[in-house]
Amino acid sequence: MKTTRLYLIRHGQVANHHEFRYNGHSDVDITSVGERQMERLAEFLTGEPIKAVFSSDLKRAFKGALVIGKKLGLEPRKITAFRELHLGRWEGLTRQEATERFPEEAHFSFKDLATTKVKGGETLLELRKRVLPALRDLIERHRGEAFCLVLHGGVNRVILCDAMGLPMENFFAIEQDYGCLNVIDHFPDGIKVVKMLNGGPNQSLEKSVIY
Repeated sequence: MKTTRLYLIRHGQVANHHEFRYNGHSDVDITSVGERQMERLAEFLTGEPIKAVFSSDLKRAFKGALVIGKKLGLEPRKITAFRELHLGRWEGLTRQEATERFPEEAHFSFKDLATTKVKGGETLLELRKRVLPALRDLIERHRGEAFCLVLHGGVNRVILCDAMGLPMENFFAIEQDYGCLNVIDHFPDGIKVVKMLNGGPNQSLEKSVIY
């Protein structure tokens, strides 16, 4: 049997990127820069043997999937299980706003996010439990083929940690820039190899342009 290749993409720059808000499940849009990032990725992937394009059902991911799907002649499909980490009552807020509104959580540390969470939100382990089964289903359905996922920074890190055999405590050690590309090969014997990490055509641009 052939290798199954996953092209794993983070969505483009979001409209409130400069405010450092916890977007989570909030349905924020991408900027014109984010759209150009997706267009560059679409061009970069032209000629690759991609058979399907998927994304989460949040606007910032699906708009990128539409751009890539149009270039590749594929209709993208939404999968709710691939939504970003839910940040509970901190959703849509900055850290300052969240801690002012909920002072009892002022000392919450994201370094403990693997097993602790903001009220109403998810831990990383809970995120992992909803993301990985959906990913395994796609790998099984596209065994021996290549497919593309346009997702979120947190979701991508979960998938990458799994591919590299890393505990969720290593989540924040993996960078995922807006519009980045990761490539992961899944072999028939269960071995996973990360061929590209936080790369792609957008990584050659000046950070001041991306951010």
